[in-house]
Amino acid sequence: MASLARLRLVKRLPTTASPLQKLSVRSVQTSADTTQLHFKPDDLAKGEPITLRLHEDSFKTYNCDLPELEVQITRDELLQMYKEMQTMRRMEMAADALYKAKLIRGFCHLAIGQEAVSVGLEHGITKDDRVITAYRCHPFAVMRGGTIKGVIGELLGRQCGMSHGKGGSMHIFTPTFFGGNGIVGAQVPVGAGVGFAQKYRGEKNCTFALYGDGASNQGQAKLWNLPTIFVCENNKYGMGTSAARSSSNTEYYTRGDKIPGLQVNGMDIIATKRAAEYARKWAVDDEKGPLLIEFVTYRYGGHSMSDPGTTYRTREEVQRMRSTQDPIRGLQKYIEEWGVASEQELKALDKEAKAEVDQAVEEAKQSPEPKAVDLWTDIYYKGTEPPRMRGREREEVHVY
Repeated sequence: MASLARLRLVKRLPTTASPLQKLSVRSVQTSADTTQLHFKPDDLAKGEPITLRLHEDSFKTYNCDLPELEVQITRDELLQMYKEMQTMRRMEMAADALYKAKLIRGFCHLAIGQEAVSVGLEHGITKDDRVITAYRCHPFAVMRGGTIKGVIGELLGRQCGMSHGKGGSMHIFTPTFFGGNGIVGAQVPVGAGVGFAQKYRGEKNCTFALYGDGASNQGQAKLWNLPTIFVCENNKYGMGTSAARSSSNTEYYTRGDKIPGLQVNGMDIIATKRAAEYARKWAVDDEKGPLLIEFVTYRYGGHSMSDPGTTYRTREEVQRMRSTQDPIRGLQKYIEEWGVASEQELKALDKEAKAEVDQAVEEAKQSPEPKAVDLWTDIYYKGTEPPRMRGREREEVHVY
């Protein structure tokens, strides 16, 4: 009887999966080198664009159309993105070394391995758009108008820091970057507020509010068709817990309810750039309101400097990601195979990136620490300070 039941079950099952079934089991591509060259002009020096085609699995959608897979990009922008990713990684590696030398104290969360997100995002938006993120914020601060010296100086607690050495790793700002935020998920409603301000003022810009997969279970504010892009940087682990162990639905791009979503290969910078362009057009040009993007990426280090990152995953897993899906190596492979630049030219860019970071580190080290009088500055917006300010006790009064 049992054999007969199994036979009947087999007969009921379809021999081939339907297109819908095939679609449901496919996952987003996370390799860094699957984009194909379609057309390369004879003379790249003239600035004519190269035509590329992204892998068909670079994106998955939820209640929205698929981004165009054909991409046009110039040689100069490819090389610029390569150098910027190398520079961001060098900066984070320098911060790692300074922390281990006990020159950086407190919390420090690095984004080594996730460079394609910060650099690709910047190349897909405009200088007047806004970005706000969580504590893994150093590359965004530099890409949004800050400096490496300013970031390293802030981590060291020096006057040359972007917050004059008083904010630390999670409180770095520029006019268009609303900082890293240390409270889990707190930047999401703040990003919605920034988007509301842009809509209220009639600005043709949008805000990208980034958060990690570990913050995806936090609540979000009700939206008024705001030009706000909610971005989940899914690096597979929330602190020391894998996404599968902490969330019943790990397809974070589908969790916006009525907000459409887009899942993106966050290890391929061409795909992240295209996704940022798509999102900006969605919110600004087409005025469709908010969109939820999930960049599937990977962090090589632990959650923070106090986390070795190997107790909840194997060293082999990290090494496999480094060797097969690294975003910088992926772009390097594109550039060399497509004849955009030679290995020697890329090595020269690597050398420039290292020299830039090394110089910034040395200059930041030479900057003095904040003075006691600095405790009274930057509390109010410049020009709005009261003439007198009380300190810790009633008798402690500072006069401007």
